[in-house]
Amino acid sequence: MAEKRNIFLIGPMGAGKSTIGRQLAQMLGMEFIDSDAVIEERAGADIDWIFDLEGETGFRKREERIINELTQNQGVVLSTGGGSVLSKENRNVLSARGIVIYLETTVDKQFERTQRDKKRPLLQTENPRETLEALAKVRNPLYEEIADITLQTDEQSAKLVATHIIELIDNLQ
Repeated sequence: MAEKRNIFLIGPMGAGKSTIGRQLAQMLGMEFIDSDAVIEERAGADIDWIFDLEGETGFRKREERIINELTQNQGVVLSTGGGSVLSKENRNVLSARGIVIYLETTVDKQFERTQRDKKRPLLQTENPRETLEALAKVRNPLYEEIADITLQTDEQSAKLVATHIIELIDNLQ
C-alpha cells in the first residue's frame, strides 16, 4: 500500500471491528483508534452509563463529534460503533475521508459473540436476538450505502480478514 489512507471499519456490534482493526493497523504500521473507546475516555464513563444518563440521542451526538474529529486524522484505522452510520453526517465524513470497510456478519454470529457482553446497552432487553434483527434491518442498508469494500467475518480469523482487506485496498488503488 503506497500511501497510508485512512481506513474506517463499519458494521454491526460483534462483527469484529475492534479486533480486526487492531490487527490491520499492526500489519500496516498505522495507528488504531476505536471511536467508542475515545467516547468513553473523554466522557470518563462507560457507554452504557452515557446511554442511561443521556439516552441514545445524547450518545449519538457525542459519537458524531468524535467521528468528525477522528476522521480528520491521517493514516489511521478507525473502528466505529455499530450505530454510527445512523447519522447522515457520519456517513458523509466517513465516505469522504477514507476507505470504508463494511465488516458483515450474520445475526446468529452477532448473538453468539455478544450474548454475554453486558456493556452493550441496546442488547439489555428481554430478546436480544430480536433486537439484533431489528438493528440489522435498519443499519445494514446504511453500511452498504457507504462501503467501498464489504467482507464477511463470520468464520474467519482477524488476521485473515485483515490480510484480505489489505489485498482489496491494494486493488482499489
